[in-house]
Amino acid sequence: MILEPLILHTDWSRSWGGQEIRTLTELRELKKLGFRVGMVVREGAELARRGKAEGIPVHYIDFSSKFNLAAWRDLYKLIRHLQPAVINTHSSEDSWMAGCLARICQVPLVIKTRHVLAPISSSFSYNAFAHIVFACSESIADQLAEQKVRKEKIIVQSTGIDEQRFQFSAQDRKEIRQQYGIAEQDILVGNISFLREYKGHQFIARTAAVMPDKYKFMIVGDGNGRAILEKDIAEAGVEDRFILTGHREDPERFFSALDIIFFSSYETEGISQSFIQGLLYGIPLLVCRTPSLLEPLEFVRQYRAVDYNDLAAAKAGLLELAEHLQRDEEMIAQQRRDIAGKYGLTAMVKNILRVYAGYGVEV
Repeated sequence: MILEPLILHTDWSRSWGGQEIRTLTELRELKKLGFRVGMVVREGAELARRGKAEGIPVHYIDFSSKFNLAAWRDLYKLIRHLQPAVINTHSSEDSWMAGCLARICQVPLVIKTRHVLAPISSSFSYNAFAHIVFACSESIADQLAEQKVRKEKIIVQSTGIDEQRFQFSAQDRKEIRQQYGIAEQDILVGNISFLREYKGHQFIARTAAVMPDKYKFMIVGDGNGRAILEKDIAEAGVEDRFILTGHREDPERFFSALDIIFFSSYETEGISQSFIQGLLYGIPLLVCRTPSLLEPLEFVRQYRAVDYNDLAAAKAGLLELAEHLQRDEEMIAQQRRDIAGKYGLTAMVKNILRVYAGYGVEV
């Protein structure tokens, strides 16, 4: 019996964030199309728990250090046994180990996905092991090229967002605002993301302190930066106007409740998935001038860009955006089409299949 090609993703991380969501999204969509899929991760990875729940085979390798010889041996045996058509690596340690062994085992297509806008320690593993490097933004692609990753290997492929899932709902808006005590006359400014230092949430807390009382603030998400953020909110004296919802599995409902999105990431950010999700709603946007985040703005009709920690500019931007909260459905529909055309889930899957086909990997 001839088996369909096996797509295998590897990841060092145990946490849950945009990188892991991207991995699971790809595997889920490829599985729907008839590919066999699997993942190779460390024990205790949240990605493993979620993958298993969706019926995706999970294999465990200790990626904690590329100097772990036993892990190299185990991974070599696994690759030889599974004989994948594609190995797609994501983090540093697993990219060195799986990338190298994939080439030794003559895997037809080896992909490295680069998620963050930060200097790499070496271009060697990119050039020596990967046939293709998926960069999650143009800015990441430019940085990789500047650090001597061969340009012909690099393909810009942002994480595709499900345009059907993320769309405005008047019912969700009403229910969420009622749940959290947001009055109709209140202006709700929000951010939906994991709570991490580079997300810049302190800037939102400090901005809240200089805004009129009718401006309420909400951050949807959780993470290891929560305690620091709670301290920032307390120091800004805005506890009574700031809502932290914690982690939610239904972030799409919360976008509808917002009047303005405040996206405050200031470094290392690729094109955040929640950023693109928010753009599908056509909500007025205040965004920091972070290179990757500026790329989609060519499709955005109503936004203001500010420098991180420029309180005067942030205040002026929110006040100005608040003058234009009436939804223009025709304008929003065009923005949705433009964003989905480049950053939608359908577009991502189509491009990945094109890359696979170029290496003879098809169902």
